[in-house]
Amino acid sequence: MSWGTELWDQFDNLEKHTQWGIDVLEKYIKFVKERTEIELSYAKQLRNLSKKYQPKKNSKEEEEYRYTSTRAFLATLNEMNDYAGQHEVISENMTSLITAELTRYVQELKQERKSHFHDGRKAQQHIETCWKQLEASKRRFERDCKEADRAQQYFEKMDADINVTKADVEKARQQAQLRHQMAEDSKAEYSSTLQKFNSEQHEHYYTHIPNIFQKIQEMEERRIVRIGESMKTFAEVDRQVIPIIGKCLDEITKAAESVDHKNDSQMVIEAFKSGFEPPGDVDFEDFTQPMKRTVSESSLSNSRGDGKSEPKFGSKSKGKLWPFIKKNKSPKQQKEPLSHRFNEFMTSKPKIHCFRSLKRGQTQSLYIHKELMKRTLGTPTCAVEAREYVLSLKLGAGPEDFSNLPPEQRRKKLQQKVDELNRDIQKEMDSRDALTKMKDVYIKNPQMGDAASVDHRLAELGQNIEKLRLEVQKFEGWLAEVEGRLPARSEQPRRQSGVYEAQNASGVNSCAQDRESSPDGSYTEEQSQETEMKVPATDFDDEFDDEEPLPTIGTCKALYTFEGQNEGTISVAEGEMLYVIEEDKGDGWTRIRRNEDEEGYVPTSYVEVYLDKNAKDVHKPLQKISE
Repeated sequence: MSWGTELWDQFDNLEKHTQWGIDVLEKYIKFVKERTEIELSYAKQLRNLSKKYQPKKNSKEEEEYRYTSTRAFLATLNEMNDYAGQHEVISENMTSLITAELTRYVQELKQERKSHFHDGRKAQQHIETCWKQLEASKRRFERDCKEADRAQQYFEKMDADINVTKADVEKARQQAQLRHQMAEDSKAEYSSTLQKFNSEQHEHYYTHIPNIFQKIQEMEERRIVRIGESMKTFAEVDRQVIPIIGKCLDEITKAAESVDHKNDSQMVIEAFKSGFEPPGDVDFEDFTQPMKRTVSESSLSNSRGDGKSEPKFGSKSKGKLWPFIKKNKSPKQQKEPLSHRFNEFMTSKPKIHCFRSLKRGQTQSLYIHKELMKRTLGTPTCAVEAREYVLSLKLGAGPEDFSNLPPEQRRKKLQQKVDELNRDIQKEMDSRDALTKMKDVYIKNPQMGDAASVDHRLAELGQNIEKLRLEVQKFEGWLAEVEGRLPARSEQPRRQSGVYEAQNASGVNSCAQDRESSPDGSYTEEQSQETEMKVPATDFDDEFDDEEPLPTIGTCKALYTFEGQNEGTISVAEGEMLYVIEEDKGDGWTRIRRNEDEEGYVPTSYVEVYLDKNAKDVHKPLQKISE
């Protein structure tokens, strides 16, 4: 089956068909090119999608990606990024293996087709020229034959006419012979031309045209094979990335399987755990009987003279209370929703009780109520602190030592800050080492640079490192304070203690006014917006003589002089050594003892505590506190 033998007379149709084949190939190239553009666009959209949902650096979102579910989502985003990369690979391979190759092949194909059809047209022109020569020779032979016949007829006519001279007859005879000779020559030429044309025609239709058409056929078949191979490559390019895409999908599946709900729940606990104990029940307060309080103008140094016992906390422990105060049984106070109380706190002025009535239980009650409200509503309970807290949330600011956070969260924040500062120190030290090496090189090779030019930068790095180390020491001190490894010695607790004393001083003035308005010289505290912990009513006189004093759990050294002017406090001098009988419970006060008759509370930041590790823990749980 050959186009040369079967389609010898379809030159024009073959020319149209081969042009159509090239158009099909160009159409396929255009299709593949658009497919590569789609793959690139899809990959770009996938990358933008992955980037859009990636957590921003140094933002709150980045902290949220510590949970297994969010880490799985982050892994999915990363795998989608790799997935997009495979689509880019598809686009690149299709461009290089199909589009570029076929574009080059089309150019070659067009040149080859042009050459073949040029040869075909040349062969057609040659056979047409031979045909024209044959026709010309034939017409000339025909013309000469006709002229020879006419000359012969004229000669015979002249020969038969008796009136014509012999010379005219001879001339007519010679003319007839000449014409016959010319006819014979034309005949011979026509015969030769005819033979030559037949030979050329045979060679044209059985040799030249078949060869040309065979080349065109081979060219077209190569085009068909090439487009088939390109389609196969089209599929192979996709198939080559399927394993990698499968790995991406497997990684997404693996990430999904790594989601651990238990671990996430535990991380929520670690993230938001405050470290406080949950509140107990609110005790019943009976307001039907007047509250009787014994007024004392001294500290605990006169506590032994009354011979009274202190009430018990929650009927479980015998923690020392202020031995100067009696409290009668009182009815329970009606519970209110914490949200209502918080709203009242936000709109009310803070009220701190004077040290006359600030028994240890009430002191801790005030503190624990504040921490309870923090755990319940996420904000402090006192109105001033609440306003400052809300303002700090709005402005995105907070204390440098994170004292506005619960202990556990504060510890984590301080640890993060210490780690961050240590990393900064390491960076500065690396820079300093690099500059030091550069300076050494300059010293050994002065032509490379001036060694004195880096001194200023080295001095700056040294100052930065020293500042960062001071910051680390400051935050490590706060961290040690939170973890209980070291006593509170920072300036921040001292400032807090000063504020607390000022509030208590205002509370004393308020209590003094209450005493003046009371007929019997005693006073009844105005019910504040906060719900206070009420001391269960017990027989105060019966228990005081029977209760043993609290054992010492360590010693302490007074860092600063403290004038204990309020009830329940004790004055200390700078450098004085005393015994510790009760640690700081979180309210900023430590209970100490000078001798058997003198004990009281001092600000924790004013003393350096040395606890006895072998001391037995004699502290009992605090009494039940209000909501």
